[in-house]
Amino acid sequence: MKTLTPQQLACRIAQDIPEGAYVNLGIGLPTLIANYLPTEKEIFLHSENGILGMGPMPDPENIDPELINAGKQPVTLLPGGCYFHHGDSFAMMRGGHLDICVLGAYQISAQGDLANWSTGADNAIPAVGGAMDLAIGAKKVFVMTTHLAKNGVCKIVAECNYPLTGIRCVDRIYTDMAVMDISPSGIVVRELFGDVTEDYLRQITPVELTFDLVGAEVAHA
Repeated sequence: MKTLTPQQLACRIAQDIPEGAYVNLGIGLPTLIANYLPTEKEIFLHSENGILGMGPMPDPENIDPELINAGKQPVTLLPGGCYFHHGDSFAMMRGGHLDICVLGAYQISAQGDLANWSTGADNAIPAVGGAMDLAIGAKKVFVMTTHLAKNGVCKIVAECNYPLTGIRCVDRIYTDMAVMDISPSGIVVRELFGDVTEDYLRQITPVELTFDLVGAEVAHA
């Protein structure tokens, strides 16, 4: 089954981030999005450790070990960018000053509940970080993840059984197979990627799906 690579998915999500948006890219897969934002758009990337105005990842020879994002990855700073105290950064997150955050996920429920900080396993290392603050503080919450976990189980579920990060906070889900919106009536599939069909997505996703494939012809190109 042909699906999107993480880089292709990051590029697709970057297309949906509008001019002038203040955006937080969560630890893990979402950090890839910084490399695909169009240079003709002015977009302000925020990192919870206290950066505003991040650019793409640097070339290996230009790494500054003191300039890192919340995932401890080296980043660049665009002209006009700045860094500041951790407390000020969380005030931005909690105060509703971010337009979009893009977070990873272990599970997303049909109602938009998000579980992304612990699987609840005995040997799991809890790492909530600022995810709870972002989930309730950002004006829109996007999720970037694989459709299936490593064990083949779908991450989109009727109800999350992992510890929750936020309740009814997710607006849109981007997986390697599809783009889906959380609506009052449930999950609406907007695009399918690669060789994924409606029947296959229904077969592997244990919740009811409605299809409104506005961008399907683009996604399959």
